[in-house]
Amino acid sequence: MSRFVVGLTGGVGSGKSTVADLFVEQGAGLVDTDAIAHELTVAEGLAMPALIAEFGPAIRAADGALDRAAMRQLAFADPSARRRLEGILHPLIRQISGERCRDAGSPYVILAVPLLVESGNYRERCDRIVVVDCPESLQMKRVMARNGLSAEQVGAIMAAQATRQQRLAVADDVVLNDGERTKIRQQVKVLHANYLALLAEKLKAGC
Repeated sequence: MSRFVVGLTGGVGSGKSTVADLFVEQGAGLVDTDAIAHELTVAEGLAMPALIAEFGPAIRAADGALDRAAMRQLAFADPSARRRLEGILHPLIRQISGERCRDAGSPYVILAVPLLVESGNYRERCDRIVVVDCPESLQMKRVMARNGLSAEQVGAIMAAQATRQQRLAVADDVVLNDGERTKIRQQVKVLHANYLALLAEKLKAGC
């Protein structure tokens, strides 16, 4: 792994991507597990043969990539389908993200993991965990506006994730994202300075 890895997580609609981008502006590296998942499930993606073998050709879109809407519907309708999907994707994501964290040339790396709390073992891979937090009502409003989903659909997505309280319970640091970018940027700047200081301590201790 990189010298210092900061796990970044938050519920759907919390603003994780915005916060990750602000850390990159400060000079952090970024390894985004969502982006890796997309790489794995494009046409000819590394995970596609196993996914088709497991779920059948109906989950493949016309262009050969994963039909995300069909897979989402199947996963939410059948909890075992979701577990089987994760069983295929998660080991590949862990392997690739680990390699990219090791290869990063930045002082520290933001490892963005939407389901960090749910995945269970990311605490072992991270020096710090930062949670992007906002009220659940704001999460729902953002996702409905961004994705054109109904309140019921967004509620189902949120129900399948860790609760706000569960995420905050594992947080070393919290970024409150109530929509004011200036306030978010200031929080990120403070954390960035702290992570550089913690990295220096780690290096001094010879870790």
